[in-house]
Parts: sequence; structure tokens; C-alpha cells
Amino acid sequence: MQIKIKHEDYDAIVAHALTGLPNEACGLIAGFISGNTKLVEKVYLLSNPDQSPEHFSIDPREQLAAIKDMRALGLLPLGNFHSHPSTPARPSQEDIRLAHDPGASYLILSLTENEPVLKAFGVVGGVVSEQAIVRL
Repeated sequence: MQIKIKHEDYDAIVAHALTGLPNEACGLIAGFISGNTKLVEKVYLLSNPDQSPEHFSIDPREQLAAIKDMRALGLLPLGNFHSHPSTPARPSQEDIRLAHDPGASYLILSLTENEPVLKAFGVVGGVVSEQAIVRL
């Protein structure tokens, strides 16, 4: 699977993660699927009610509002993203345990380096596979 994301959406995710420091930031991605490619058309910047640098949850009301907006726009839910303020861009054991949707892409933005690192993963039955990200 390949994820295509516009530069402005990537920049929005990075800005959201930096604003959320020292805690993890999170959100949803929506768009279209064509063959083996997910094209991100909209990013939903959501709050992390956990207010934790080590884990996140998505506010159910915000998630419902985002899903309603996706439906109204004819977009498909493609997955979610969250930041790792002080660890690499790879799923933690908790991330893998909570990855319940085998069709979702899980994007992780690490803020440990000078430049943010965004990676995407699929998780099926606890098995993690990296997905390529292409910035448009």
C-alpha cells in the first residue's frame, strides 16, 4: 500500500504535533483508494483527551463529527495519525495492540530528529508492515 499526501496536509500534521507538545497529537485521514494507493484528500486534526506524551485516544465526539464530514464529502476513512514526541516513527506495542482495523493506515510522526519523520504502517493480526508515503 502507498499513501499519497499533499505537502500542505503533511505540514498541517507536523504543526498540529508541534502545537501538542509535550503530548502526543492525533487525527484522522480521509480520501480515496485507487488500486494499491490511498490518496489523502482531507486531514482531521483532533484533540488527545489523554494529554499524554506516551499514548493517545481520539475524542469520540470529534471522531463522529469527522466521520459525518467524510460522508458528506464522499470521502473514505483511510486511517489515523499520531505523533511520537520522543520515540521513533514506528508502532509501539500499545499502538499494535490497539490497531483493530486491518484496512486502516496508521501514520506515525516522530519528533525526535531535527526534521520530523512521518511513516505509515498497516497492522493485520499484530503483524506490522510499512507503507510508502509519497508527498505531492
